[in-house]
Amino acid sequence: MTAQIEIRPATTSDISVAEAWLSQAGLPTADLTPEHMRRFLVAAVDAVPVGMVGLETFGSIGLLRSLVVDAAGRGRGVGTQLVTALEQLAAVNGIDELWLLTIDADNYFTALGYERRQRIEAPEPIQGTQEFSVLCPGDAVLMSKFL
Repeated sequence: MTAQIEIRPATTSDISVAEAWLSQAGLPTADLTPEHMRRFLVAAVDAVPVGMVGLETFGSIGLLRSLVVDAAGRGRGVGTQLVTALEQLAAVNGIDELWLLTIDADNYFTALGYERRQRIEAPEPIQGTQEFSVLCPGDAVLMSKFL
């Protein structure tokens, strides 16, 4: 029998795991704070974290942040479950469009219904984030999805 994947809100005790995973994946950690961790979801198997994803909100617009899945969780649908849970959380909180930047996961997100966009198309709140303006390189792929 396969262990059940639990999706739960992140806690401040998850920050060290988040920093390690994000660093290993080459994702930004410079703005990862306990405040940011309150907007992350964690996937866990037998109470052990195997993946996480974050959300920044700007009114009805959201920025999907830092989807990362540990080697133990890959190939088990953890990433898809995290994105689905984040989309549901966003929709419940009045967000009707999600944006993201990715270096190498654009095909993955395309399969989940996200569309490539030109950087000039990003709403002002997204353009004003550290992720957009500082942390992600200019060749990162910008994507969005209407919920």
